[in-house]
Amino acid sequence: MQSNLLNMDSLLSNLKIAVPEKIYVKDPESSALGKRIVEHSIILIDEIGFDSFTFKKLGALIGSNESSVYRYFESKHKLLLYLSSWYWAWIEYQLVMETHNLNPSDKLQKAVEVVSRSIKEDSNFSHINEVILNRIMVNENSKSFLTKEVDQENKEGYFVIYKRIVHRLRDMVIAMAPHYKYPSSLASTIIDGSLHQHFLKNHFKSITDCNLNVTPTQFYKDLVLNTLKS
Repeated sequence: MQSNLLNMDSLLSNLKIAVPEKIYVKDPESSALGKRIVEHSIILIDEIGFDSFTFKKLGALIGSNESSVYRYFESKHKLLLYLSSWYWAWIEYQLVMETHNLNPSDKLQKAVEVVSRSIKEDSNFSHINEVILNRIMVNENSKSFLTKEVDQENKEGYFVIYKRIVHRLRDMVIAMAPHYKYPSSLASTIIDGSLHQHFLKNHFKSITDCNLNVTPTQFYKDLVLNTLKS
């Protein structure tokens, strides 16, 4: 058992989150400057919001020229796509690890928990604060795909990791309830809806039942189990 835990720790410490290469000009994971750009872009977007965020402001924060940021990302939209893809890849890794060897019902419930729970910081990625990144996903993620270019970007594979998580969750729904007619719709509703419920809990408390005592995870577990048992 202890050997397995050591192997797991070793695996986690060597894990590299893979983001589609077309999203960036130069892989920010390849240099100290790239990692600083990612680290401080998360902090700055959380502080001032994506609409007010600029590469000029980011450059001033990290003590570098604005042009140095453009060597990694051609636009702030591409940077947001990178952060979103990184986040979903990180969630996918947890999804795979935490649902391994579970029966269909337990696997689906654990999957719902993984994609909808409040986030804790992961010490394996010292330059990325996952708690802050999660706040950005709750508040800003829709801006990564609600654009005129979404169809072309989809064709180029920018959303492949997000769609892969939906497909994993869909397959779990099918495994638990093979005759359910809407597995993909349910899967995408859980993933997108959980972010939205976190947003409502924080900003529009009167139109959600989620609060300090009721989590989005509880709501979606209840929704899934009652939907699939009917």
